[in-house]
Amino acid sequence: MTHARSDSGLLRRSLALACTAAALIGAPAWAAPDGSKPHRETARAWVSDSDLEVVRLDPDPAAAGGTTTLHAFISNQGPETTGSPFTVVVTLPRGVTPEGPYFPTSCAPGPLKRQVRCVFPAGLNVYQSATALIPIRLDTHLSPGTVFTGGSVTVRSIDDLHHRGNNQNSFNVQVSHHS
Repeated sequence: MTHARSDSGLLRRSLALACTAAALIGAPAWAAPDGSKPHRETARAWVSDSDLEVVRLDPDPAAAGGTTTLHAFISNQGPETTGSPFTVVVTLPRGVTPEGPYFPTSCAPGPLKRQVRCVFPAGLNVYQSATALIPIRLDTHLSPGTVFTGGSVTVRSIDDLHHRGNNQNSFNVQVSHHS
């Protein structure tokens, strides 16, 4: 019986990895930071059982025309270390644009500058976190006290097949009264 369970797990992991590779190969050119195809390390990844969670963090308020930094904070609630790369997608509300440099260097803005996509390597341990730092600039013609809603952080991973309820969280951006 143990042998059959092992074969079933191997089949599930192999199928999931094949689907991930197919999805990555068909990604838009802007998805890779340098416009290249996915790295070879992706093909060597293994699928784990990880619960990646987006933790809500609002950026500090900034003046109209000013900048602040968004922290896209991801934690691994386990029970396993991530076996495959995972992707963090930051969607910005209107009135805010991304402004590099970004961290990690794998981050790249989408063509409309409303999203920034960051790829993190496999190996995020249980109860550890990863953070993408996205500097953002507020439009110049904004009224102090304005709060922009509609921003979100989403994590996507083949490792997180069973725990999708915490893979997205929203954030707000507030225009401060100081210039």
